Amino acid sequence: MISYEEYMEIEILRRQGNSLRDIAVETGMAVNTVRKYLASGPPQRKARQPVAGKLAPFKTYLQARVEAAKPDWIPATVLKREIEERGYTGGLRRVQDYLQKLRPAARPDPVVRFETEPGHQMQMDWIEFRKPGHKLGMLAAFVATLGYSRVSYAEFVTDMRIETLLACHVRAFDAFGGVTREIVYDNMKTVILKRDAYGKNSTDIIRGSLTSPNTMGSCLASASHTARRRRARSSV
Repeated sequence: MISYEEYMEIEILRRQGNSLRDIAVETGMAVNTVRKYLASGPPQRKARQPVAGKLAPFKTYLQARVEAAKPDWIPATVLKREIEERGYTGGLRRVQDYLQKLRPAARPDPVVRFETEPGHQMQMDWIEFRKPGHKLGMLAAFVATLGYSRVSYAEFVTDMRIETLLACHVRAFDAFGGVTREIVYDNMKTVILKRDAYGKNSTDIIRGSLTSPNTMGSCLASASHTARRRRARSSV
């Protein structure tokens, strides 16, 4: 019995127009042997038996350890040491890849949604691109977003001092055409450090700096701040 590759060599020589004698000379087979294999067709290729990986004998153990540890998670390095004591000789990556398949998908944190009226609320935050002391200098963006329409105002600045913060508020309100009743901060350091200077809970941070007859919905002539941490999304 010849192999599949040997048969294909005979078949290719035949398709190239070679005679049985020429094929026999080329392959080192007898003419009758060449004739027999061409008549019988290609031999069946044997399917390769899957080779059990080094980790296969330990998968049941890993599954049981992962299940028993829930809701906690055991690091791959710890489990690798455990199965090495049981005879595992493979690498860490093999263990990590398998454990990743057993790890439950992360569930997103629930988001509290709340509605705001037009002109009622503005959300403000800093986005830092370069920290103070960077060789190119500090760079941040003041970002203010209206809670109802989600329209945003952004301004790049080179510091986050309280004076810069107030000036950015003024320009944001000017761009929006009015002042919101409430501003929500995510416990920003700039605001918290200055909280006592403007009042303990809710004070007018723009009073004396902004005079505007314009309003947006139920806007006021000045903006009070409420420094608080809140995870929420306003309606669009």
